[in-house]
Amino acid sequence: MTNEIGQAVIAGAALTLVMSVQLPASAAETAKQAAIVAAVSGKSLQGSMLKDTFVEYYAPDGTIKGKGYSGKWRVSGDTMCFKYGDKPEGRWQLEINGPALTFYKDGKVDGAGILVEGNPHNF
Repeated sequence: MTNEIGQAVIAGAALTLVMSVQLPASAAETAKQAAIVAAVSGKSLQGSMLKDTFVEYYAPDGTIKGKGYSGKWRVSGDTMCFKYGDKPEGRWQLEINGPALTFYKDGKVDGAGILVEGNPHNF
């Protein structure tokens, strides 16, 4: 009986491994997309890029509001996209660690920030 239980555990673990390896890329990207949206929507980010510091509010409708400016945000796969005025859309991959975000551009850290609930600066 113990041998049968052990074989069942091994078979279950093998099935789980096969299922995780065969997960379609689109499903993995969709999960990442949902995680990014859940992390930033309706929150403000206090952070800095390599050159500038900023505080922005990311409204659930895709609007960005900052002090004296606005823009649009969206998520495409595992990338967060930002559009400000006439500038070309910028795209970054994110690492989410609780309220901390790290922005990556071309595989290198390009900025970081902390998310806070809501729009405490009333942008």
